[in-house]
Amino acid sequence: MTPAQQSVEAARICRLAPVVPVLVIDDMAHAKPLAEALVAGGLPALEVTLRTPVALDAIRAMAEVPGGVVGAGTLLTPADVKAAKAAGATFGVSPGATDRLIAACEDEGLPLLPGAATASEIMALLEKGYTVQKFFPAEQAGGSAYLKSIGSPIPQVKFCPTGGISLKIAPDYLGLKNILCVGGSWVAPKDAMAKGDWAAITTLAREAAALPRG
Repeated sequence: MTPAQQSVEAARICRLAPVVPVLVIDDMAHAKPLAEALVAGGLPALEVTLRTPVALDAIRAMAEVPGGVVGAGTLLTPADVKAAKAAGATFGVSPGATDRLIAACEDEGLPLLPGAATASEIMALLEKGYTVQKFFPAEQAGGSAYLKSIGSPIPQVKFCPTGGISLKIAPDYLGLKNILCVGGSWVAPKDAMAKGDWAAITTLAREAAALPRG
């Protein structure tokens, strides 16, 4: 799968909903009900970060939930890519991008949303064929104002900004022409997961799914 083909698939996934939940799962018991709650609320694309020991098992469990499109976040190495694909991830997300990581995604046929934070990084990925990229860390790297500015000289690239985005400021990003969706963790609060309050998470998901896009 070439970078251009990966970007076509990444764009399709990003257009499923205005928000892609960024999920850190510590307890396997939370995986399936969390996915069900988010999908029920209208957020089908789910990014499970590979930051916990149960992350790969969580991807396996969540991939079985009808209507869900489960991906793996925090991909750093070719080994991460192989493990994520084997666990059932249908897309990958990385905080940055390296040649080895990109090659692994091509070899495994895993659509990648590669991370970039500067004009040079964005241009380098565009040169490889990636027209859909993750902008990270969004708020710390310049926020919606930066992405609005970068859209003029580099209109070919569409973004999924992630990092520090909340329900309150998500509309600032979603109103921009070069934004497909945003990544956010606010739709799956740790306290709600700990209590098993899946109804509250579905409510947050519905609120996020209703956000307008430009």
